[in-house]
Amino acid sequence: MSARRIVPNIQSEALEENAEFYGLLGLEEVMNHGWIVTLASPSAPGAQVSIMTRDRTAPVAPDMSIEVDDVDAAYAAMRDSGAEIVHPLQDEEWGVRRFFVRAPDGRVVNVLGHR
Repeated sequence: MSARRIVPNIQSEALEENAEFYGLLGLEEVMNHGWIVTLASPSAPGAQVSIMTRDRTAPVAPDMSIEVDDVDAAYAAMRDSGAEIVHPLQDEEWGVRRFFVRAPDGRVVNVLGHR
């Protein structure tokens, strides 16, 4: 299993204002679901930041998202390690399979794979 992308998630009610701010640094909108906006660098698409008001289907907003090549293997590894699963593994309507896990420092990580 390997990580494909790591994205910080900033929780804020000011989605548009933050998108404009990060746009001044050259980031452009690549995804907008109304409750989460992801901005990326056109020249380095892996350089991304997401701003979210809340998470649509989970009880908490994650601090970061890590896309992996095998989300089921990642889930099994985290579960078997005894890590706290904050949001169970599930398929989301917007095309990802994901779960949330709490890191030792208390931060919540959204671990996902695209279907």
